Amino acid sequence: MGRRQRLYMWLMLFPAFFYLVTAFGLILFEMVTISLLYGPPGAEVYPSLGNYAEMLASPEFWAALRRTTVFVVIGTPLQLLVGLGLALLVHREFRLRGMVRAIFMLPIAIPSVVTAVIISLLFSVPYGHVNDLLMGRLGWFPRLVSAPVNWYASEPLALGLALLGKTWRDMPISMLILLAGLGSISEEQYEAARTMGATSWQQFKYITVPQLVPAMASVLVLRSIEAWKEFIFPYILAPSFPVLGTLIDHAYHVAKRPSYAAALALVLVVLIAVTTGVLNRILRFLETHLVKA
Repeated sequence: MGRRQRLYMWLMLFPAFFYLVTAFGLILFEMVTISLLYGPPGAEVYPSLGNYAEMLASPEFWAALRRTTVFVVIGTPLQLLVGLGLALLVHREFRLRGMVRAIFMLPIAIPSVVTAVIISLLFSVPYGHVNDLLMGRLGWFPRLVSAPVNWYASEPLALGLALLGKTWRDMPISMLILLAGLGSISEEQYEAARTMGATSWQQFKYITVPQLVPAMASVLVLRSIEAWKEFIFPYILAPSFPVLGTLIDHAYHVAKRPSYAAALALVLVVLIAVTTGVLNRILRFLETHLVKA
């Protein structure tokens, strides 16, 4: 690439780069400023770390942080595995492949709120469809429980429903990224491996996985960011067990404490930045290791 071409490329990218950096900088500056206000309305102290001290002393904050961490640790690899399975399925040539791809894309066309409400209706107590099924009310299915399951009274069950909805709603994004990665792998490599007697598992392990690491890295980073800041599914399906996203909303809209909400939001931004940095370093190491292997 010549000097003029590089200059032209940077000139084209500069407006978008300037907009993103400026917008993020202004928002971050405002969040930091608001978070340093502490006290009752009209009598706030500035600057003060009172919001952060109160946050670190709050059991509700630590409980929300624990739930959010579990949501990220389980949800991120789950979305990767589901997306990888679907991508491997539709990457192969078979009849009606286009129709199957279109069906797998349907979840992304449904708004998150609608998906969460549908799941809420399916698992409602005591006459949701799932409870009807488990209670044997449908006639053709054996009775498995003696009383309706209250899915929303149990933290693991409620957050599990939120995770189920999140994974189902976002799986097309993971599938598309991994499908693009699969499409970039040359078929000649697989033909050469088959000629040398490699099994399907060996082809997957030594050809597919190493060359799919960049796509998997994109999925892990993007999905982890989404999991950290998830709001809709926990808000609707697990209202009694707040995560950081719902705790921020409660602090701002219910408790009417924008400064405390800003402090919580800054902690969330830091967690996202740290997670992204750690994931990038780990994935870079894995990519180098797998390529050398």
